[in-house]
Amino acid sequence: MKTLIIHGQSHEGSTCMAARELAQKAGGEIKEFFLPRDFDRHCTGCYTCFKTELSKCPHFKELEPLAQAILEADLLIFESPVYVYHATGQMMSFLDHFGTWWMVHRPMPQMSGKQAVAVSTAAGGGMKSTAKDMADSLEMWGVHKVYKLGIGVQATKPGEIPDRIMKKIHKKTDAIAARIKKNEGKQGCNGRAKKWFYLMRLSHKHFPPMEPDYGYWENQGWHGKGRPWKNG
Repeated sequence: MKTLIIHGQSHEGSTCMAARELAQKAGGEIKEFFLPRDFDRHCTGCYTCFKTELSKCPHFKELEPLAQAILEADLLIFESPVYVYHATGQMMSFLDHFGTWWMVHRPMPQMSGKQAVAVSTAAGGGMKSTAKDMADSLEMWGVHKVYKLGIGVQATKPGEIPDRIMKKIHKKTDAIAARIKKNEGKQGCNGRAKKWFYLMRLSHKHFPPMEPDYGYWENQGWHGKGRPWKNG
């Protein structure tokens, strides 16, 4: 299994530690990228990717290694500490570049064979909303299984985390790693993305074609019997 970790910050703190522990328990080859160290461009809203394709993005040269790693991985782990109850700005800016991968536009069939985890920690609260920031994209990309791991660590660095909370981290990563191994190799689509697929398919049939989305779906055979989670 190939695991990719996208770190929402460039320092190796509590969230990084939890993500790495999970990756190691899931097993296999691990690749990591740190934001903004490995990608520091902000989406400018130029709409180029929507009008053409992602490869035409003015930041694609820097984005391509990360995008390719996502497509090649079996397990995606996106992690971010809580910044004002949300994911870091660099994580959100990174995800902004993949709007065309959402199920309502031009999803990548490869996502149907992947699993993903949104990991978040904080000294206080906000883990749920932060994990959701990342899970929104992972789910709408059509990833088969998306898990969330949120932990209140009551510390600002790993070495300060109380023993009782470290035991909780170990227990939670054990449980999610077991689910990942159980579902390894399976193909499918999460329910949220599947619902939006059928809504957009209906829209394509009853409203004027919006290109290039409509042509992409037509070429994939999704207006017929084809489905992203069957030809991934």
